Amino acid sequence: MRILAAALLAVGVVAGWACAPVAAAQSACADLGGSVDAEQVCHVRAENPAYTLDYTFPADYPDQPALTAYLTQTRDGFVNVAEMPGSWNLPYVLDGKGTEYRSGPVDSGTRSVVFEVYENVGGAHPQTWYKAFNWDVAKKAPVTFDTLFKPDTRPLDVIYPIVQSEVTRQLGADAPISPADGLDPSKYQEFAITDDSVTFFFGQGEIMAGAGGALQATIPRAAIAAMLA
Repeated sequence: MRILAAALLAVGVVAGWACAPVAAAQSACADLGGSVDAEQVCHVRAENPAYTLDYTFPADYPDQPALTAYLTQTRDGFVNVAEMPGSWNLPYVLDGKGTEYRSGPVDSGTRSVVFEVYENVGGAHPQTWYKAFNWDVAKKAPVTFDTLFKPDTRPLDVIYPIVQSEVTRQLGADAPISPADGLDPSKYQEFAITDDSVTFFFGQGEIMAGAGGALQATIPRAAIAAMLA
C-alpha cells in the first residue's frame, strides 16, 4: 500500500487537507495543523470515519522543511488510499512517532529524529517502517550514510556482522541476513547517532522476511570510530 500511495501522489491525486508549499514552510508542526506541548513535542491528530492519523515529533528539529515534506507526502498518500471508492475495513490507521537522539555539544554535535511509522490500510498485515533524519549542527547540513563515514572506507564489513548478531539475539533464533542485503548500503539509510553508538533501523521485510517485523541494531561507536567522518 505504500507503493499505491506513492503512485497516487505521483499522478497528482490529492485528497484531504490542503497543504502549503514546502518552500514556504517555517514550522512542520504548524504546516501540519499540530500543536506543541510544554515538552516541545508536536502532536498532530486527524480522525473521521475513514481514518485516524497521529503524528508526534520534536517541534524544534533544525531541518523543518525535510520533516514537512516527508510527513505531508506520507499523510496525503494515506488519506488518498483511505478515501478511495471501495475502501473497506475502515477506519484505516496511520501512526508516526518521532524519537529524538543527540550526540556531542549542543552547538556543534548532531541531532536525529527517527519516525516509527505504523500503517494499517485494511489488510491482514499492517506495515511498520522507519524514516530517519540526521543533522550536523555545526555544518548546518543533513547527515547521510555516505557522509557519516570517511571516503574509501568499508564500514559495512564491520556493521553487517554486528547487525546479524543483534537480529539473531532479538528474534531468539537463527535469523540469517543474506550478504546481498547485509552489505547493501541502501538498507542502512535510516539511522540515529548518539555519543555511544549508531543505531540502524529496518522496516518489515527490508533485511529479511517480513515475519521478522521491524528491527533495529545498535553499533557501538568504538567499533566504527576509525571510519567515522
